[in-house]
Amino acid sequence: MAVYILFDTETTGNQEKDRIIQIGGMIVHGKSQIEVYDELCSTDIPISIEAMEVHNITPGVIADKAPFVGTSFYSKINEYNSPENYLIAHNITFDLGMLKKEGFENRYTLIDTVRCARHLFADIPYHRLQYLRYALGLYEEEDAEAKKLGITIKAHDAIGDVLIMKLLLSKLVQEARKQFPETDIMQKLAELTETPVLIQTFKFGKYKGREIEEIVNEDAGYLKWMRKNLDLDEDMTYTLDYYLKG
Repeated sequence: MAVYILFDTETTGNQEKDRIIQIGGMIVHGKSQIEVYDELCSTDIPISIEAMEVHNITPGVIADKAPFVGTSFYSKINEYNSPENYLIAHNITFDLGMLKKEGFENRYTLIDTVRCARHLFADIPYHRLQYLRYALGLYEEEDAEAKKLGITIKAHDAIGDVLIMKLLLSKLVQEARKQFPETDIMQKLAELTETPVLIQTFKFGKYKGREIEEIVNEDAGYLKWMRKNLDLDEDMTYTLDYYLKG
């Protein structure tokens, strides 16, 4: 039987040098068998002020903690690391990148809930976890779920975000069953994770809210500038390449 591992990291920052200082995880063996992990960990990399502003983790909080490779969660993700099991995160590229810095070599089948949400809930304008929390009504279920699992929900806290992600995953499974009946749903989510999304409208910048297809005809230079100068995610990169190649 497959094991499903949902996880989220809080880090010293978002640059190449930065490292994990908190890990939240759930290891799901079945509906009634869920292991919960909420661990702080130390690192030699200073926590940036910008990161502290988001997650409120200060140097003193982690001073006496084990490094990430000494956490129970690190041991568990290595124990189950095989293709028949699933590793799940919201924007998994970032979190998996953080794991790799700690020496983790992935063999799981991956599910990225943000990309799956972009595919399955294309009409929702934003797919940030906290936005989806309210757009999909996840907040109406979270208190009961948190009580059942013994979790305290806080925004930008690793285990709190994992709880929201678990509720989101259930919504994604329900929607995938509607759109792709008679398929292996978890494998379909894994397939969607590997499939770039063609974004329809700008979510930021001077053309926010405008159709990208319109702008390529009106101001292709702006799209070329974005492609060259901005640090874009894979979906926006794919989208700009698609439209610029005509």
